[in-house]
Amino acid sequence: MTTIDIPDDSLFGLGNLPYGVFSTPGSRPRVGVRVADFVVDLAATLGDEVFARPTLNAFMAQGRRRWDEVRRRVGELVSGEVPDTAVHPVGEVTMHLPIEVGDYVDFYASEHHASNLGRLFRPGSPPLMPNWKHLPVGYHGRAGTVVVSGTDIVRPCGQRKAADDPAPAFGPSRRLDIEAELGFIVGTGSPLGTRVRCDEFPERVFGAVLVNDWSARDIQSWEYVPLGPFLGKSFATSISPWVVPIAALEAARVDTPPKDPEPLPYLRETEPWGFDIEMAVEWNGRLVSRPPYREIYWSPAQMLAHMTVNGASTRTGDLYASGTVSGPRQDQRGAFIELTWGGAEPVDINGEKRTFLEDGDEVVITATAPGSDGRRIGFGEVRGRILPAVDDDGGR
Repeated sequence: MTTIDIPDDSLFGLGNLPYGVFSTPGSRPRVGVRVADFVVDLAATLGDEVFARPTLNAFMAQGRRRWDEVRRRVGELVSGEVPDTAVHPVGEVTMHLPIEVGDYVDFYASEHHASNLGRLFRPGSPPLMPNWKHLPVGYHGRAGTVVVSGTDIVRPCGQRKAADDPAPAFGPSRRLDIEAELGFIVGTGSPLGTRVRCDEFPERVFGAVLVNDWSARDIQSWEYVPLGPFLGKSFATSISPWVVPIAALEAARVDTPPKDPEPLPYLRETEPWGFDIEMAVEWNGRLVSRPPYREIYWSPAQMLAHMTVNGASTRTGDLYASGTVSGPRQDQRGAFIELTWGGAEPVDINGEKRTFLEDGDEVVITATAPGSDGRRIGFGEVRGRILPAVDDDGGR
């Protein structure tokens, strides 16, 4: 039997207990919980076949009562002794995409980010569009290109047209960007023709992950009128392998920024679902930004309520993300288009002046939050490296 030592400064103590899907050499992927620097095999520990599956979906579909029951039981077990064969050093396992993604929706919920892009794209006009403070703006993304942290990202190709170009050209994106976001995973879905209320959020949503919504800004700027993001976003979205339960974020809950005007009734919250989560963005090993999630204008409960107010169904494994997390200061901007002000203000990356991503660049996003036991808890990381575009055939 093994007793797991949890250092006082560990971001993966008993107040966290995030879920992930892992494998060891020669074994199939299965569900585990991270405790300090170890992964605990839940199928081997709890003897429940639901944890022997290669995604969290079957467990998540069992609902909040079961989530709470398993969380209590795991906390009790790892506080004592765990079978030796069920404990694996985190550095010796391979992490996999933790969920089978149903649908993917990305929101645009940071007022600072939306205002910055408004100033960049529409100088001389109001930075926010008229609808922005009345509803959580979002778009439907591509679930099939959601990948786990550590997956290399191939530079996308598409049509580009600068303002002074006579016609569009085809080729690799020259303005490849990141978006540091927080994502939420639906555990129990809702039927077609029904609405999810804001106060149902903790019953419906299982947990949160870090998201990097890679963005080809030059492709996006040419295609997005009139229907919004498409190929500039759909080529890849990376998520962290560890899913932090909503229950672990109780101590991190805060009010969202004040709403003016007051939202319509279906978007009014009876309790706050903002989170005091501190994010960090590293570009080739250099810390370039610390986006504060507490600045997000629309809460994940409001996002879910808006996503279903028309009767749209949700399913176990649905992923929806906050959109870029940015704060009021330059060093809190969660996208490089903001950080470098559209490329006009390069940043120093290890002695080089940089604006957008180049081949070989690596971006790592991490985050921590207050935990229920007075310690901070962690989300792990979402990491990705840029590979060159495939051979350019001119779009033929």
